[in-house]
Order: sequence, then structure tokens, then C-alpha cells
Amino acid sequence: MPDEPTEQQTSARPGPVRIVVVDDHRIFREGLLALLAAAPETDVVGDAGTGEEALAVVADTEPDVVLMDIAMPGMSGIEATRLLRRDHPRVHVVMLTMLEDDDSLFAAMCAGARGYLLKGSDSDEVLKTVRAVAAGDALFGAEMAERLTGFFRQAEGQGLTVAPFPQLTDRERAVLAEVADGHDNATIARRLHISTKTVSNNVSNILTKLHLADRSQAIVAARDAGLGSAHPPPRPS
Repeated sequence: MPDEPTEQQTSARPGPVRIVVVDDHRIFREGLLALLAAAPETDVVGDAGTGEEALAVVADTEPDVVLMDIAMPGMSGIEATRLLRRDHPRVHVVMLTMLEDDDSLFAAMCAGARGYLLKGSDSDEVLKTVRAVAAGDALFGAEMAERLTGFFRQAEGQGLTVAPFPQLTDRERAVLAEVADGHDNATIARRLHISTKTVSNNVSNILTKLHLADRSQAIVAARDAGLGSAHPPPRPS
């Protein structure tokens, strides 16, 4: 019996790489669309200006690769990436950003991004990254790869792990861990030594950022991510 196909073998369709471009800056987005439209190895099948629009466009077009702005009003590119990877696991995401900070890189990786491009990248680097990610590889560039290697070596030496839900603050993550254990707001307030109103505000922020409907969904999401009494996050000082 033949082996099952791997994700790398099935992720990219034959022919040009089908791409969706997501960026809230129209002029930059149009420039990137023009670049990709002129390249024979790429086929632009859609574009969007927000994370919410990106979800709809991807659902309609099922592209191979999404070029996703990391910072947008409303739903961030990181949160949109997490949802896309959950609902469309064969669609790969390359993050677009003007930022070179480590936090953005690690948050993008945690969300499931397979590539990371600075907005100043030249056309050759953009196309190289698109081709690699469409083929199932991860490509973050030499400088970013060096940062990642250093970070994970340091984390391993110190026994650290990358926190789940990087879009949450430390306080929100601590509250979410308490929610995962089934505590009500009053109990969480006592346990974290904060006011009940602060807990309520944090729970509201958590539901908004994670696009969850209610506390029950938050409990499921938190436990799936390893939060709760078995894996409590560090509590902020």
C-alpha cells in the first residue's frame, strides 16, 4: 500500500502559486499585487484590507499562500493567521511587517506562520519566500533564523517555553488560566490579588482577542492550549 502523502506533497497545487495579499495600507497592497501579478510563478486570487476580510477571501479562494500584514486595525494579522491555520491547514501564511522585533516574530510562529518578510524586502526575496512556503518549507530569512536559533537555545537552557496566545498580556493569560480551572471572577480576583472589575475587564478582553463567544469557549480553548492548574503561566508581578 503506498505511503500517505505528506503535507509538503499536498499543500501546493500544480502550476503558479495561488496567493492572497492582506494589508490595510492600500498603496502598499497594490504595489505588492502588481509585483506578484507580473511574476509567471504566482497567481493573485484575492486581496483584503483587514483580518476579517482575509478570512472570507481565503474561504472563497483556498489559496496556497497568504501574505499577511502583522499589524492591522481590528483583527491583527497574528490572530487572523491563527484562525486561518485552524480552519484551512493547507493554506500557508507569510507575515508582512515593518517591525524587526523578536516578539512579533515569535508571536507569528506561535500562530502558525511559515514565513516572515520585512516590508522593505526586494522582489527576489518576496518571490523566493512565496515559492519556499508554497512547497511546504518555512523561510524566515538568515537574520530572523539566527534570532530564532538564539532564542530557542536560551529558552532550552533556562527551561522556558513560548507562552500560548501571544496576543494576550501576561495578566490576561494568568486570568485565562484561572478561568480554565473553572473559577468565577470573585475567586480569580482573590487568587490574583486584583479587583473583580479588573478580572471582568480582562475576561472581556480575552473573549474579544481570541474571538470567543463566551466563557465556556474560553475554558475549552485554554485547556486545549495547556493552560490551567496542570500548566499555570507565571503570574505577573
